[in-house]
Amino acid sequence: MPLWLETSITIITGIVMFFGLVGLIVPIFPGLVIIWIAALAFGLISGFTTWGWVLFGVMTVLMVIGNTVDGVLMGAKALEYGASKRSIVLTLVIAIVVSLILSPIGGLLSAPLALFWLEKANGHSSEKAWAITRGLMTGWGWAFVIRFGIGVVMIVLWLFII
Repeated sequence: MPLWLETSITIITGIVMFFGLVGLIVPIFPGLVIIWIAALAFGLISGFTTWGWVLFGVMTVLMVIGNTVDGVLMGAKALEYGASKRSIVLTLVIAIVVSLILSPIGGLLSAPLALFWLEKANGHSSEKAWAITRGLMTGWGWAFVIRFGIGVVMIVLWLFII
């Protein structure tokens, strides 16, 4: 492969990965998946070495963990603050449906509103429902930090592939 083409592919991959990282800050698209797809495309075009496949495997595991940490941490924190499991499941369903209809940002906004409303419907006071909702948002905050860190690690791993 000519050097100019190899360089172009590397630069384009880096730019796509950067946009994936931005997608973790402004949740318009799945940032970790974008970073992962960029690494996969780079490896398939440039040719993965054995070391490249190993690092890509690690990136795949990180992507899966990063994409599940949201729900796990948000739900765990909400439970810790007193939410019912039923409310958490319904909140997740509502957030997914709203995400599909409006956008991921709509899903993020609908989750705390849905949980607050559901916990109020379960007989909690406004103060208690708000505390549970804060727990959900605390979990989301930690999940963001973890996902962003995973995104950075995935990009660093890609740098070892090139």
